[in-house]
Amino acid sequence: MATFQNSTFSWLAVAIFFVATLAFVYITLAIGALLRPRRVSPEKIKIYECGEPTIGSVWIRYNIRFYTVALVFLVFDVETVFLFPIARVLRWFAENSAGWIAFAELLGFVLVLLVALVYAWRFGNLDWLRSGVVDATEKSRVVVPQELDAAKGSNSTAQQVSVA
Repeated sequence: MATFQNSTFSWLAVAIFFVATLAFVYITLAIGALLRPRRVSPEKIKIYECGEPTIGSVWIRYNIRFYTVALVFLVFDVETVFLFPIARVLRWFAENSAGWIAFAELLGFVLVLLVALVYAWRFGNLDWLRSGVVDATEKSRVVVPQELDAAKGSNSTAQQVSVA
């Protein structure tokens, strides 16, 4: 049983660590503000991405599939990280005659993950190209009849032309 004096000492150590952390953050920010150059030029204000100049508008609409696939990946990645500690202590539970309970809990956890995977798969969150949905690149394709394309000398009845 911990005494009051030991408990006070541990909270004092936490408080000292917290104050030291805040002091370190603010001192390094102040040193950076004092040492960095303050020369502003039009070249430095330009927007760039990964060292490359911007081409076109920066306000483009990203496909929602980028976000849904990333979120599904993060959920399963984090859940997989939780499986390792459970698997690590499963042997201890088995040695203390509680192995079936721990295994049932682990199996329930994996079944919840499996239900989430089936749900994401069923509603197409794992499909990169969905059926029945016209992609932005497909919207930019126009079918041109042969009569309109006679100047190019095409022999086909229709030709797909990419429209920018």
